[in-house]
Amino acid sequence: MGALVLLVVFIGMPIAELYVIVQSSHAIGFLNTLAALIVISAVGAWLVKRQGLRVWQRFNEQVQRGVVPSKEIADGVMLLIAGALMLAPGFITDVLALSLMLPPVRAVVRAVAERRSRRRAQRGRIHVTYSGPMQHDRGPGGVIDVSSDERD
Repeated sequence: MGALVLLVVFIGMPIAELYVIVQSSHAIGFLNTLAALIVISAVGAWLVKRQGLRVWQRFNEQVQRGVVPSKEIADGVMLLIAGALMLAPGFITDVLALSLMLPPVRAVVRAVAERRSRRRAQRGRIHVTYSGPMQHDRGPGGVIDVSSDERD
């Protein structure tokens, strides 16, 4: 699955971006397409900075209150991804980046990521290979099983 995603990202996306840019050039002209890409990137960079500063401010407020800023960390990661997408030339990545800058979209992505991570955590146990002197704590093959309720 991971190799397929990498194949799409590193080969499929640039081909799709080139196709959209060529089609846009045919429809509105090369210079207009180039201008649109530049303007969208500049506006996107400004928006990423603006949203990033807001997230940073919320992050600091949460830390000062003594609350773990998990929402702010997730938003910060998504804005970092949006910023990276804005650096890549093309309309598709710009649309993805601009979408990630919208707080409702980030809320949906955050909820999906939380659900996935919760499911992954509930699915199995943590397997730790142990080679120390405490032979009686080992399971078959030297693996210690630690369920999530036994960890602190």
